[in-house]
Amino acid sequence: MSASPAVSTSPNAAAVSAPTQADLFDFVRRAAVDTELIDSLPLDPEGRTWIRLEGPGGSEAWLIGWPPGSGTGWHDHADSVGAFVVAAGELKEHSLAARLPTDGWKTLELAEDVDRERRLPAGKGRAFGRHHVHEVLNESTERHAISVHAYYPPLPQIRRYSRSGPILRLEQVERPEDWQ
Repeated sequence: MSASPAVSTSPNAAAVSAPTQADLFDFVRRAAVDTELIDSLPLDPEGRTWIRLEGPGGSEAWLIGWPPGSGTGWHDHADSVGAFVVAAGELKEHSLAARLPTDGWKTLELAEDVDRERRLPAGKGRAFGRHHVHEVLNESTERHAISVHAYYPPLPQIRRYSRSGPILRLEQVERPEDWQ
């Protein structure tokens, strides 16, 4: 699936404008109901599978298959905004309703009441801003889930965290070359 970039209507603007969270959410919502696209994803019973998509306005987009019991672990998408929608099955998202410092820390004690949880069945999703910290899980013991994700700017890095109660630890910083 491919989407046309959003073009500025300003008379002096000849450049393509960056997609907004709403643009990304619209793209993933439309992709999630594209049955031909969803059916093209090979599913593996042992690990997540994915296909890179052409997102709107130079964004990075992915179709992801989640086997039963799989998840991402706690992570963020650095300076990228994003959106995702579940195309099949159900995903659960745990997130933090707190803005974390971006650099210069390894361990933080989180305040009470920062935890959020969402169950996202097929057709549901969400958009999120920069530095959104979350984990996404397929808690089903029998069924794959499939989702569509988009990020802008394309992911410069992903920070991975471990969590023990209120303690969040930065464990690893991954860059695009680590995902090849």
